[in-house]
Amino acid sequence: REFEAEIRFYSGDDPLDVWERYIKWTEQTFPGGGKDGNLAAVLERAVRALHGQQRYYKDPRYLNLWLKFGDCCNEPLDLYSYLRSQEIGTTLALLYITWAEALEARGSFRKADLIFQEGLQCKAEPLDKLQAHHKQFQARVSRQTLLALEESPDGDNMGLLEIAEPQRSSLADLKGRGKKKVRAPISRVGEAVKAMNPNRSCQPQASLQLSNTPSFAVFDENSVPGPEIPTLTAQSWPAPPVPRAKENELSAGPWNSGR
Repeated sequence: REFEAEIRFYSGDDPLDVWERYIKWTEQTFPGGGKDGNLAAVLERAVRALHGQQRYYKDPRYLNLWLKFGDCCNEPLDLYSYLRSQEIGTTLALLYITWAEALEARGSFRKADLIFQEGLQCKAEPLDKLQAHHKQFQARVSRQTLLALEESPDGDNMGLLEIAEPQRSSLADLKGRGKKKVRAPISRVGEAVKAMNPNRSCQPQASLQLSNTPSFAVFDENSVPGPEIPTLTAQSWPAPPVPRAKENELSAGPWNSGR
C-alpha cells in the first residue's frame, strides 16, 4: 500500500526510482514468486508507466527492468528485438549478453555470435565485460564442436558455429547390433545409414517384375526436391506487449443488477 500510494502521488523527477524499489521489495518479500508476489504484473505496469521516456533509454536500471519483464514473457526474443528497434539499452552490454545467452540456450550459436558482434561494434559498456562473455561463449562452442567431431570422425569438417543436424535417410540399410541375436537399431542418422552394399538401388529389379504387371518405383523422400520452405524473419514489436488476462481480477460494474 505504501508503494502504491507513493507511485500514485509521486511528484519527483525520478519515477524510475520508485518502481525499482517496488520491484526489489517484491522480489525480497516473495522470493518464491507465485500469485502472491504478482511480480509479472508489477513489471508490466512499470514498463508501461515509463514507456516513451527517452531519458531512461541508456539507464541500466531501466534496461534491467525490461530484461526482468522479458523473463516473464512467452517469447523473450521478440522483446529483445523490440528493445533494439526502440534503441533501449543498445549502448549497454547487458542487452547483448542476455540476448546471446537466450539464443545459445536454444542452440542458435550463429545468431548468438552475431548479437555479440553487434554489441562489440556498438562498443556497448562495459566493453570489457562484453568481450569476456564473448570469449567464454566461443570457448563453449569450440568444446561442443570438438565433441561433435570426436563422435563422428568420418563427418564433414564444418567450421565453428556451423554445426548441422544429421539428416534422416529413407530406405537405408541399418547396421545390426549384438552377437547372438542381431537387432537393427531405430536410428537412421550417423553411422547407422552406412549400408553393407553401397550399390543397392531403391528401384525394383526387372527380373522380379511380371510382364503383365505395370512397373512401379519406390518413393524416396531424399531424392525428390520438395517445395522451398520460406524463411521466417522475426519482426520487431510495433508497441509494448498487450496486457495479459489475469486471474481473479474482475472489471468494475453495477453491483445491484444481478440476481
